[in-house]
Amino acid sequence: MSEKQTIDRSATDEAARQARRLLRPLRRSLIALTQELVRVDTVAVPPEGRENAGQEVLEKWLRREGVDVETYDTGKILRASDHPYVRANRCYAQRRNLIARIPGTGRGQSLILTGHMDTVPAQAAQWKDSPWSGRIRGGKLYGRGAWDMKGGLAAQFAVVLALRRAGIRLPGNVLAESVVDEEWAGGGGALAGRLRGDNADAAVIAEGTNLTVVRATRGGHFFDLSVTAGDPAKYFSSGEVESPAVPMGRLLQWIDGWTRRRKRIRRGTAYRDFEDPAPVQVLALEAGRFEPGTPWSVPLSAKVRVYFQFLPHEDVPGVIRSIRDSLAEFCRRDPFFCDHPPQWNDLVYPPLLGHELSRTHPWTRCLSASASTCLGKEATVTAAPYPCDAFLLQHEFGIPSLLFGPCGSGAHNADECVTLASLHQTAEVLLAATLQWCG
Repeated sequence: MSEKQTIDRSATDEAARQARRLLRPLRRSLIALTQELVRVDTVAVPPEGRENAGQEVLEKWLRREGVDVETYDTGKILRASDHPYVRANRCYAQRRNLIARIPGTGRGQSLILTGHMDTVPAQAAQWKDSPWSGRIRGGKLYGRGAWDMKGGLAAQFAVVLALRRAGIRLPGNVLAESVVDEEWAGGGGALAGRLRGDNADAAVIAEGTNLTVVRATRGGHFFDLSVTAGDPAKYFSSGEVESPAVPMGRLLQWIDGWTRRRKRIRRGTAYRDFEDPAPVQVLALEAGRFEPGTPWSVPLSAKVRVYFQFLPHEDVPGVIRSIRDSLAEFCRRDPFFCDHPPQWNDLVYPPLLGHELSRTHPWTRCLSASASTCLGKEATVTAAPYPCDAFLLQHEFGIPSLLFGPCGSGAHNADECVTLASLHQTAEVLLAATLQWCG
């Protein structure tokens, strides 16, 4: 082992010990903050979002400790930008990002710890307890957003609080932000922060990663295919009522063909061990309704919602062109869809891209070494089975980005939860990495 490797390991061990010591007094506060955030409704459904209530909780918590914190209106920034990822169909006005700072002495690398405050809706009837209960049971904290991703947010702001309480100013700047509009393929909050100038030499997103270091994320594209056919005047007549319901089965077969095709693509290194590296999923299917008030009639329209995911190295616009060409060829060969071609409607555009950071990048090495030391075992370095804001930071603004966050389950579903022990472990790893990177 070289002298430098020995020094690096020694420094990592010391950073882990310091992180553990600085965070020990904050164990209860970390859980209490997570609980308070979960108890606040920050649901976003495009074009609107209710994130401000959660940002107010964070702001009060940080100001009590004397942390330099501010919130700002993302709408003012995004309205003035022509960046392609400013979604024209989103309302950003008065939706506020929050950022906290521990200024450095000016001689080190900077770091931004970032995450989103918005959540998907709760579907409260399916939960054992209220989605806003924040109930603790069996070492887990339950509620909408507990794992995706208010637990991670609380952990990253615990890093800032620990540094502030200890009066530590590292050579590099430490930033921690909570952004709006990540769900539903958004990205507006992360984009506003970068356009505003809140940038750094590296970034970590505290999404729920089950204490693994995630160095790659997928891209994704959502679109609807809608078909209308038939003449309602032919009901109760001798003519045939043409319906798209049965032909939709053949359209689903076309989608399934893409599912098989995508499993055979070049995987690269990050997704090499994934059984289904780039899934194709049907998210919704509609042709007629089952509600009691719906007449028993042949449906005259049908619709399917499709979700394609992409790997970081792929030419996403090129793949989408191939999908559209394939659909056109399918329709030319099918008698029904030749006469009734489906209408393609992009739910968001441009599509989300993937991102990948090398295993050997200094930031990957720093975070994985910190995780290994703090967790007492070699850290798993892997890829995420989903898209997120990381591609905006890295692809659009050149900020090397990783994900690391707590353990949990139920994201986007009922009885979502985060494990309490992993909250503190997440904060320790993030703080140890911050001490190393910015020091």
